Amino acid sequence: MMLPLQIHLTLPPWIEEVADTSRRYLTDEERVGLAIELSRRNIQHGSGGPFGAAVFDEHGRLIAAAANRVVPQTCSVAHAEMLAYMAAQQRLASYRLNEKGGHYTLATSAQPCCQCYGATVWAGIDTLLIGARAEDVETLTEFDEGPLPADWIGELEKRGIAVRRDILRSEARDVLATYGATGESY
Repeated sequence: MMLPLQIHLTLPPWIEEVADTSRRYLTDEERVGLAIELSRRNIQHGSGGPFGAAVFDEHGRLIAAAANRVVPQTCSVAHAEMLAYMAAQQRLASYRLNEKGGHYTLATSAQPCCQCYGATVWAGIDTLLIGARAEDVETLTEFDEGPLPADWIGELEKRGIAVRRDILRSEARDVLATYGATGESY
């Protein structure tokens, strides 16, 4: 038996209906709003968990959009933030998004778990925008967000990453509550 030499992950085709690359997302609310809509559509379509994320450049242009795909892709790292980073890095041909200059923002429907937090340290973003908090995720769903440093925001800020949270928190919580009510978990 040969080991696979290629790893193939896909995003659901409906993402193109939601992620508008022709417009500019200028405010924190517009950016997190897109991430929340991605999370909402993901559970409506049954294409993954209740999480969405998107990467934007300093002009508000959408670089990449993603939704959680852990179960459909049988891949524990296929979180929305991870896939958004991968898609943006592929599109920009850079493993560190801001390596060649520019300012990049990740907007996410919910606070990154320990895995996505770790990736955020090295992904090359300058700003992290968050909808729901980790305690919202754990209270409204069956998800375990894992351990984070006590001062996780301070640790990101030490590395030049500004953090703004509670952006459209109520809307993000609504999606989590809808998902949590289904009783699904993984």
